[in-house]
Amino acid sequence: MLPQNRRLRHLQGIYLRNLSFTRPQGRATDDLEADLPSTKVQSLHDGPPQLHHAHSSESLISTARVGANARRRSTTLAGVSPITRQKQLEYTVESRAADVFFSLHCADWKDPVYISEVGERATNFNFRFFDLSQGGPSVTRQSQFVIKIWAKRQLAWSLLVTEHIDLRNLNFLGTLRNQHFPPNCLVFHLLDGIYALDLSSKQPEPKQAPPLPTSSYNALMKLSNLDNSIQDALATREALTAQINALLARTPPSADAVPQAQESALLASKYVSAQTRAVRAAEARRADLRASIAARRAAIAEGRAAQARAAEDVAHARAKLPASRAMLAAARESIHGQRRRVCEDLARIFPIAPHPSGAPLSFTICGIPLPNTDYDPTSSTSTEDSLSAALGLVAQLTDQLQYYLSVPLPYPVTPFGSRSGIRDGISLLPDSYSNSSTSSSSDHARTSTQREFPLFLRGGATAQYRFDYAWFLLNKDVEALCVGRGLKVVDIRHTLPNLKYLLYVCSAGRDEVPERKRGGVRGLWAGRMKGKVGGGGGGGGGSLDDGASSNGGSRPGSADSDMLSGGKQREQLMGRVISRESRDSRENGSGGGGGGSSAGSSVIGLPFDESTTKLTLRTKGLRENIGARA
Repeated sequence: MLPQNRRLRHLQGIYLRNLSFTRPQGRATDDLEADLPSTKVQSLHDGPPQLHHAHSSESLISTARVGANARRRSTTLAGVSPITRQKQLEYTVESRAADVFFSLHCADWKDPVYISEVGERATNFNFRFFDLSQGGPSVTRQSQFVIKIWAKRQLAWSLLVTEHIDLRNLNFLGTLRNQHFPPNCLVFHLLDGIYALDLSSKQPEPKQAPPLPTSSYNALMKLSNLDNSIQDALATREALTAQINALLARTPPSADAVPQAQESALLASKYVSAQTRAVRAAEARRADLRASIAARRAAIAEGRAAQARAAEDVAHARAKLPASRAMLAAARESIHGQRRRVCEDLARIFPIAPHPSGAPLSFTICGIPLPNTDYDPTSSTSTEDSLSAALGLVAQLTDQLQYYLSVPLPYPVTPFGSRSGIRDGISLLPDSYSNSSTSSSSDHARTSTQREFPLFLRGGATAQYRFDYAWFLLNKDVEALCVGRGLKVVDIRHTLPNLKYLLYVCSAGRDEVPERKRGGVRGLWAGRMKGKVGGGGGGGGGSLDDGASSNGGSRPGSADSDMLSGGKQREQLMGRVISRESRDSRENGSGGGGGGSSAGSSVIGLPFDESTTKLTLRTKGLRENIGARA
């Protein structure tokens, strides 16, 4: 590479050889004892120049004599101790080796363009190669830069050498072998080889290439003649072309013009046909666009009409909006009042009172104490029955609250007195199915027994675990009811306190509790059956009177209509049975009058005496359940 073509982008690596911290030789006599860090010009240093006192000639001569008479001996450390020798060697290494790194600086850059890695404790350093081609034109096109060598001695970094480098003045070395480097010698690795500033240049050896044959004089003359012949041929071709064109221009059209005209007419007819097809396609496209535009206009008209109707509906709805909002508020207030009334009724039906013992957070439900998930598993049978009955009442109250408060229970409850249960259909439990056959069908219904947990004690460790888990699920249901009403449960184990708190909050309010609507829900208060169900000979039907109905009437589908229709059906059924038995007795009798009279007076037997029993929805369902399980 030519010297004028060397740029900073060609620099790939830098070596430092023969690290030294002593001043170099070859200075002026007056400055031999000056402590200068390098032989370079003082202006190249970063700090301000410092002045040193020149020594006298006597001191210089004495120093020179001492240096001349001093003799190097190999037995200097022969008689010393190993510790002294080790310290001397450590001092020698410490005085020569150090940690070194360098930085490159350009004239237009305040910060260094490159900082090398740190070479640890050595005298010769081969720093890593780098690439400055990504630095931009202001860096890559520079041929001059400043390199600073930093050294670390005695736990402090100091500037050792500052050099202004001009790549055009570097001397080519070629290799690092068999070179005598001066102290702190910098070697630069460029694309085409190794260069240095302090060493003399070495001429590169010429490249060995095979000799190439050259052309003779006769061959060159032949080549020249051939070139002249080619040029003459080109000129002749141009002249002939011009003459032919002139002759064609002067010659009149001959008989060959007719075929050419026919070909031109045929070509024109083809163009006309193509244009005709294009026009037809354009007309069809225009018709399609017109139809599309007409359809869009119709759609726009329909949309505007629908928009106008929607605007009218919105205006009409806005006119009705205050009334609807008032109606909604009234409905919400009515629902809230009815919920308050229902919760007060439930609180009276299932009274939750403090325990007579006065223990904190200890309550009873319907006079039955229920501990807060803290009981003795080895208690007596009466205590277990009391606990089961209390949990049955809690299950019944919880099941009723989920419907009145519109809060679904995560774990469904099966209220059945002191034999209530609860189902866990959420947790990952192994399902074991049991087959239960019905009398009306031969198929078997599969029911999971592992997910049903009893709210009563049955004995055994497994039953104890299932009972505890069922109680926990019941407490989770109570917590779900409290969360549904915006209440925070401190401890879910407090079953009755949480229910008491829930009923107190749900029944609280400033307004008066609304009255119950007449003819509504019949399950919270008892009805009375006035009249009797007659036999087959009786002509009077059963009459139903209830204080909740007005004027003795009832609406279709209500509890009164169901009870009335039930009484009529019962009378018809009893009449049919009595008539059938009397007919059978007449057919199978012996002819005596006693048989007829006995048949006429026979009455079907009922499980309960309807004439003395008060019928309500609650007692009726209880009798049905008892009869089903009897």
